[in-house]
Amino acid sequence: MKSFILTVILLKAVVLCSVWMFLYSPAESESIAFAEPQPTASPALKDDTNRATSVPYTGELSIFEEPERDNNLQINRVMDILKISDQKTVADIGAGSGWFTVRAAKRVGEKGKVFAVEINQEYIDHINGRAKSENLPNISTILGKTDDPLLTKNSVDVVMILKTYHEIGEPIKFLKNLRPALKKSGLIGIIDRNGTGDDHGINKETVIQEAKQAGFSLKEEFDFVKPDGMDYFLVFQI
Repeated sequence: MKSFILTVILLKAVVLCSVWMFLYSPAESESIAFAEPQPTASPALKDDTNRATSVPYTGELSIFEEPERDNNLQINRVMDILKISDQKTVADIGAGSGWFTVRAAKRVGEKGKVFAVEINQEYIDHINGRAKSENLPNISTILGKTDDPLLTKNSVDVVMILKTYHEIGEPIKFLKNLRPALKKSGLIGIIDRNGTGDDHGINKETVIQEAKQAGFSLKEEFDFVKPDGMDYFLVFQI
């Protein structure tokens, strides 16, 4: 009887051992041990937001030529901060009447260059006429796009976006397309007022965030432009 019981126990042990070896074969065990998790793709940052923007101004250009504007904006101080000097190359984005364009052109001298970028052909024609009448051959105009200033790579030392950023329909994409045009030590100056985007103003924090997403970092910020109805002057670098 003891021999029979021992035999049954041994048979059960053999069966259990066989089942265990079937379930946990070396091939499957190896597969489980070395299986690698599938990588999860990071969500891509969007090139633009859904925020509101202002309709670009198309009215009379005389509003940009108020006599007190130089003093209210302290435009010479602005150019000093942006290091606009002899022989530098400057881009005036949203140049309008060419108010800043001609001041920058006089600052950089005949060996410098100023690109006046506009999406309005009438304004381009006006600036071309002004450059001729004021004898400033160092001014060139560019008919840009709403998402691209169409500046060539590594072509400018300084970019000024004066009272225009709130009108740029695709700001992040625009800044990304602008970035290759800046030289290594290039600077971007943005002067604007706080607002909701569609009221000819855009909050400073929004500008900083969008510039960061486009690959720029904030270098300095000032508020001495307030007498001209502006709230901030931001300086960005690559």
